Amino acid sequence: MYAIIRTGGKQYKVSVGDEIMIEKLDKNVGETVSFEVLMLCGDDTVIGTPIVKGVAAIAEVLEHGKGKKVIVFKYKPKKNYRKKTGHRQPYTKVKITSIG
Repeated sequence: MYAIIRTGGKQYKVSVGDEIMIEKLDKNVGETVSFEVLMLCGDDTVIGTPIVKGVAAIAEVLEHGKGKKVIVFKYKPKKNYRKKTGHRQPYTKVKITSIG
């Protein structure tokens, strides 16, 4: 059994026991968070319009961190303009404890 959830402007396919990295949430480590379910697949498939009523995915916050560095390099040819910056996207790692 798996579900499609939406958080941080993205959609994730999850099942019970999965650990996923999502956009940063304002929750402390150890707290639980609930996500709305867009689609539920098991013995029969239920597709929400836009969400499935009465169903939620419950997750526990495991840790916060930052992703790998992405280098942003801008330049303009023949003009001696070069700018190099980096970015590390913050994330929250959660573990799905139940769907239903």
